[in-house]
Amino acid sequence: MHIMPRLAKPISTLLIAATLGLSLPVSPAQASMVGTDSVINQYTNSADRERVRNFLERQDVQAELERQGVKPTEALARVDALSDAEVSKIAGKLDMLPAGGDGVGAVVGALILIFVVLLITDILGLTHVFPFVYHRR
Repeated sequence: MHIMPRLAKPISTLLIAATLGLSLPVSPAQASMVGTDSVINQYTNSADRERVRNFLERQDVQAELERQGVKPTEALARVDALSDAEVSKIAGKLDMLPAGGDGVGAVVGALILIFVVLLITDILGLTHVFPFVYHRR
């Protein structure tokens, strides 16, 4: 019974401090609409940055960077330092890069294919395109 009077003062001081702490003004939470464009842009920017990083992490690209005197880690650090607009521009240009070369091989391959098809049809007598093919009548 003698414990209660000794604890009453510290407990009451603690309760007064807690009550005063609860009555202090607190800034209210701010809620606003989040636009779809901002969410899409944020997703697109992170996806573009990841795409450029993946491109720079390829072995053939790193070999070419080293051949030209650029350290691959330095190139990745530069990508991290670019703005979102610059990364989007680079990611857009990655789509325009040729997949396996400069396109000359595809044109030459198409011309050879057309020549072979016309030669076979000329040999079979279906067309008369080449003068060096003998046609039997």
